[in-house]
Amino acid sequence: MSTSEFKGFTEEQEALVVKSWSAMKKNASELGLKFFLKIFEIAPSAQKLFPFLRDSSVPVEQNPKLKPHAMSVFIMTCESAVQLRKAGKVTVRESSLKKLGAVHFKNGVVDEHYEVTKFALLETIKEAVPEMWSPDMKKAWGEAYDQLVAAIKTEMKPSS
Repeated sequence: MSTSEFKGFTEEQEALVVKSWSAMKKNASELGLKFFLKIFEIAPSAQKLFPFLRDSSVPVEQNPKLKPHAMSVFIMTCESAVQLRKAGKVTVRESSLKKLGAVHFKNGVVDEHYEVTKFALLETIKEAVPEMWSPDMKKAWGEAYDQLVAAIKTEMKPSS
């Protein structure tokens, strides 16, 4: 496995991601919800990308399907970051990159959505572990997120 496969995700970055995820893991449910509410605060139109929010009459933060979805996305994103160097590539559990790509394609996710999501993710982590937050940690999480997005984008096509 060559280090070029990591596209610059260093051991130091891995250590920062692992350490911060260990501190956040116990609050993954609340952090996942915060993460998604931040996305919707920045880009309210993003709610239209989620079928379970599109036709809902309840306030977004009270939608019964949002919290479990947000938690699973947050955990998947963080676990993917933690596994990046060990696996040598982006890995996701409970789903496949093909499935994620197909769903993102079908729901019309575009580059701007990924940028908003990255900003919301970094802000959520910064607020969750302020005592650990640093420019290096921001860069580490940003790199891990960018690699996850690149992997999803390679699979963004209609499901067969």
